[in-house]
Amino acid sequence: MAPQGNTGAGAEAELPEYAGHYRLESCLGSGGMGVVHVARSASGMKLAVKVVHTEFAKDPEFRGRFRQEVAAARKVSGAFTASVVDADPDAERPWMATLFIPGPTLSDEVKRNGPMAPAELRRLMAGLAEALRDIHRVGVVHRDLKPSNVLLAEDGPKVIDFGISRPKDSELRTETGKLIGTPPFMAPEQFRRPREVGPAADIFALGSVMVHAATGRGPFDSDSPYVVAYQVVHDEPDLTGVPQNLAPLIVRCLAKEPEDRPTPDELMRELRSVAASYDTQAFIPAQRTGDVLMPEQEAEEPVRRPERRLRRNVLLAAGALVLVASGVFASVELLGDGQPTPTESSTPPAGASAFRAWEAKPMAGGKGTPRCSYGAGKLFCVRAGLVFALDPTDGRLLWRHSADTNRWSVPPALSGGLLLPMADYGNRLQALDLATGRTRWQRNVPTYDGMWSADGMLLVTHADGKVTGVDSASGDTRWSKEIPGHATPSFSTFPGDPLLYVTSTSVDESSTRVTAVDAATGDVRWDEHLDGALTPIGSEDGSVFFLSVDQVYDYAKAVVRYTPASGATRKVALPVPRQGAEAAVHAGVVYVLATAGALEAIDVDTGRQLWHLETSVSRGSVPVSNGSHVFVTASDGRLLAVDARKGTLAGQTPARLGADAGDVIATLPRPAVADHHVYATAPDGTIFAVDARKPSDW
Repeated sequence: MAPQGNTGAGAEAELPEYAGHYRLESCLGSGGMGVVHVARSASGMKLAVKVVHTEFAKDPEFRGRFRQEVAAARKVSGAFTASVVDADPDAERPWMATLFIPGPTLSDEVKRNGPMAPAELRRLMAGLAEALRDIHRVGVVHRDLKPSNVLLAEDGPKVIDFGISRPKDSELRTETGKLIGTPPFMAPEQFRRPREVGPAADIFALGSVMVHAATGRGPFDSDSPYVVAYQVVHDEPDLTGVPQNLAPLIVRCLAKEPEDRPTPDELMRELRSVAASYDTQAFIPAQRTGDVLMPEQEAEEPVRRPERRLRRNVLLAAGALVLVASGVFASVELLGDGQPTPTESSTPPAGASAFRAWEAKPMAGGKGTPRCSYGAGKLFCVRAGLVFALDPTDGRLLWRHSADTNRWSVPPALSGGLLLPMADYGNRLQALDLATGRTRWQRNVPTYDGMWSADGMLLVTHADGKVTGVDSASGDTRWSKEIPGHATPSFSTFPGDPLLYVTSTSVDESSTRVTAVDAATGDVRWDEHLDGALTPIGSEDGSVFFLSVDQVYDYAKAVVRYTPASGATRKVALPVPRQGAEAAVHAGVVYVLATAGALEAIDVDTGRQLWHLETSVSRGSVPVSNGSHVFVTASDGRLLAVDARKGTLAGQTPARLGADAGDVIATLPRPAVADHHVYATAPDGTIFAVDARKPSDW
């Protein structure tokens, strides 16, 4: 391919043929800082690659900003942005490759077709509010939201271009240096207090973007950036031509003071009332409009959810909500005294399964998503300093036990016939009776780094690298030793496997030492050096499964199976590297979910991808499969079911966000599958159960 010419601002006479391993095919556009190309990976995947102009590549300050852009884009999910596939901020000419998203920018759409219709405007605003919620949750402030940075994809708007100022776009400067943002879409504080810019600045920009989409111009217009800056800080916005039912909400977005502007969640709540007057065709998919249009879920209120059908070729309108008052979904809220208060429900319709879906709120207050384990015919959960047991048939509270801490990272473990809350009690461990929740034993231990449970043992690691094996049934110490080759052991455990796995990766990520430890004795059963940086994800039939990852950029590149009996290793490359991947194995098939929402099934025996599905999940749990379906909990509280054979969405529950929805937790609790039921939890404190065999009825 011959190098392509470019006449963009600050561009070189000729453009490169490659960026990294990606072949540049054509120019999508040129801006003040670089050129965006259509490119292809070695496997033929279509990408958009931004290549920085040479003049800025020589600027250390710019390289730092570009590196920050790459980091910010990687933190945000691909549900509302263009997922980063690869990047090299340190190349001679820095570049970043993202998935190619077909569709015009909002700027081009308005230029070609004029202002948007009212219904399109509402859906655009809802989609941008969702995007900003997702961006702000991971601690990122975009600071340059404008029509040219909004892509109108088939499944809703995508926000692109994170963290790059464009000094060639304007001569305006601040006392801190170059202008950060584009004047017609900047908030007053970006001119007055640029060092104090926060998420509310993006809300102001959203308001300006909406005025542009509705009228073809901005709320503050002038040929001079200095005049625009004055208008933004001092004048009222011009909303002539903006639909009347959206104008009050846009006015709030354009408030001069950041604290007077709504949050993304408040915007979405306000947009629900606006939605009632519009036909909600699928500009934003039903999976995501559920977040925007569903009423706040409280256990004492009737539960509403999107209508589902077994077969559908188009996305349903998000307004097609049905009241489920026939007893198919019973609701329970457990009040401050821990006593259940059931809501009224009638008997199931004729021919329906005897199982009735239920939901419960075990605490009137508290924060955080509950984390639950199923076993011994009960559902055991922890949340905000409380351990409790629920009846899995109806969600009734069976017992509760107060703890000394609010820090819970994993669900409680059933081991040695007792319940072990796997939390930090300071220097105290305790085990609870499964039937009553009473303390059966407790003991003090030196300060520890972590706890794991496997095969009737509790493993406690200490700062000096030593590991203590505690008998789960009695609380007695059975062994204490170091694990050779691992200075600070961190274990991976899997149901039904008596071994624990410790991994240590070499500095250059060329190999990983994997040690299998007998939980009962602390003895090393096998020790092996395997190629690449590996993370254990499961064990089956005498084999251990891993993800091969790039630890610097948090990308999963391949699935690896190691069989210690034969010493055989099988590696299957993923079709596309997946960022922040969560994975699990079932019957030899590895299910991989990336933070961008891509879910895929990899058959390790045949070495092929069985299917791939782009979900609407911005962040999800480890996938769980029962052979028929794959279940994933989303960060907004939804439970999704995917057909394990076809890779198609089979059903999903409504979102349950709660007051602390903006909090981002490191790992999401995976759903529990037992007796044809799925048990899941949500950020608003809800624990719920649905029929695993009928996801279409959720």
